[in-house]
Amino acid sequence: MIEDISKKITWLEKHSSILKNISRGIERETLRIKKNGNFSNTQHPYDIGSALTHQWITTDFSENLLEFITPNTNNIDYLLIFLKDLHSFVAYKNSNELMWPFSIPYIYKKSTNIQIAKYGTSNYGAFKTLYRKGLKIRYGDLKNTISGIHYNFSLPTTFWPKDTTEKTDNISSGYLNLIRNYYRFGWIIPYLFGSSPAILENFITNKKYKFQKNKEGILYLPWSTSLRLSDMGYTSTSIEDLNITFNNLESYINCLKKAMNTPSKKFSDLGLINKLGEFQQLNTNILQLENELYTQIRPKRTTNYGESLLDALKDRGIEYVEIRSLDINPFSSIGINKNQILILDLFLIWCSLMDAPKTKKTDFYFITKNWNKIIFEGRKPNQKIYINENKKYKLKKIGKRIFQDLKKIAIILDNQSKNEEYQKVCDKKILFFEYPELTYSAKFLKLFIENNRIKKTGLNLANTYHNQFINQFYYNSHKQILENETIRSHQKEIELEKNETLSLKDYLRK
Repeated sequence: MIEDISKKITWLEKHSSILKNISRGIERETLRIKKNGNFSNTQHPYDIGSALTHQWITTDFSENLLEFITPNTNNIDYLLIFLKDLHSFVAYKNSNELMWPFSIPYIYKKSTNIQIAKYGTSNYGAFKTLYRKGLKIRYGDLKNTISGIHYNFSLPTTFWPKDTTEKTDNISSGYLNLIRNYYRFGWIIPYLFGSSPAILENFITNKKYKFQKNKEGILYLPWSTSLRLSDMGYTSTSIEDLNITFNNLESYINCLKKAMNTPSKKFSDLGLINKLGEFQQLNTNILQLENELYTQIRPKRTTNYGESLLDALKDRGIEYVEIRSLDINPFSSIGINKNQILILDLFLIWCSLMDAPKTKKTDFYFITKNWNKIIFEGRKPNQKIYINENKKYKLKKIGKRIFQDLKKIAIILDNQSKNEEYQKVCDKKILFFEYPELTYSAKFLKLFIENNRIKKTGLNLANTYHNQFINQFYYNSHKQILENETIRSHQKEIELEKNETLSLKDYLRK
């Protein structure tokens, strides 16, 4: 059913010191809202820095969609402290507004004017805004305001066995093995931590499921976990359509480059230029940029200034993976908690140890079926999923089997750190398979159904977290660093604008 990795776990135990240098980073998105719960219509606050050049505080799709980015670190506690300090800094500097605590913007009204993020007058800033204009006309602005957590994870280079002559290729192959396993088994993450079982009617595209409706007109499914990850959430061209298999880095890069250079009739019909003679997309190809491909997990590499991600991957290989299937945790003020990070660590190490057979395009048919099963009805009693050779097994059985291995990895990690936090979280989360009512989505839905007013619940949480952040500001250990970065970011944006020599048209052509 699932590979026996006892020998690999024994190897890991003998070389456990390498796990000290696991590196992690978090990107958290959240909507700025008014105190009455409506979308904020103000520009990105000047007092928190330039969205274009700030290292840790920026915007995603819209002016009111904040994104917090932590540095990479091997210290989980420091990671969470830094993320909390970012929230505290923004709350204090922008005290008249709140941060929405859910992935789905249940507060949206048809009259809401969603302003695309602006990044100043430099060509680089105009490029980023234009990309978002393209996203708007391709997929709609509301879908692009759905928020999530991205978890960046890398293992030390010494983790990967040196069985090839090219070190970079070997590491990249290891990460691609991890990615293929994440597609095969990563549905476990939305099962455990999915927090978007309800959605606005504006998003509904899948008529297969019969949604129930509360008094606010918000739709939900009784067994769903993460509708954000469904075709009702933010979607683009699928990896199946692009024939991406994650079998080797060269083919991955070539498939994405082909999509970025192949015209799409659908997007060509929308037009490159609008009626005012202005650009409204970067191009009319299948993908404007590699980032437009929405996936549950991505191979990543730190880029140099002016370098594209694909060129960086081609030249220096995969450096880390970005997990994109985490909803905002509404029960945490910063959208994620330590227990989630501990489980992600264990699961991603497990995905690295497990052999992953090379995938074919047809394999993604069953992979997609599994993810959709969990997304739409993951907590359904006796739910079954596909594992190997198209055979179905009970989700509860598969989940418990995976956690048997996770517990063994947990013991190794705990022996390194001289505590039992990984083992304790394993013991807690394995119960989620026996008692689905313990999952985040079940708790969210219980709150949703009992209160019958999810908008008010969200606003109450937003106010509670806001007050906590304001109180924490006086103990913010990164206060001065963030003040300095605010000043530096504005100076950097001015410098970029002053040194501009090309027209936007020439810049885009280049």
